[in-house]
Amino acid sequence: MTKFYVKWQLNPISTPSDPEERAKLWVSMLEMVKADMLAGRIKDWGNCADGSGGYAIREEASEAEFFTSILKWMPYVTFDAKPVITVDQTIESIKRAAAVVKRK
Repeated sequence: MTKFYVKWQLNPISTPSDPEERAKLWVSMLEMVKADMLAGRIKDWGNCADGSGGYAIREEASEAEFFTSILKWMPYVTFDAKPVITVDQTIESIKRAAAVVKRK
């Protein structure tokens, strides 16, 4: 299973121009974020203070599970998601790579 670092942005093409409708959409999406956090699907979430977008840390999921989980946000939100590894996994990878180079 993979953990994902996700940068997100509201899609301006799909964002309602009416301020009241935009606020309703935004609040409903934030309630979905809170539900995902309570369920443990999202570990951390933040909104950039300039309103340009934000980030989320998506807990362990397969790539297919992750894709399914972001479908509910489309077309209102666009994503740039990267799988990430832990510090321990990073250290182990560096040690393995160094050992291979040392053997050559």
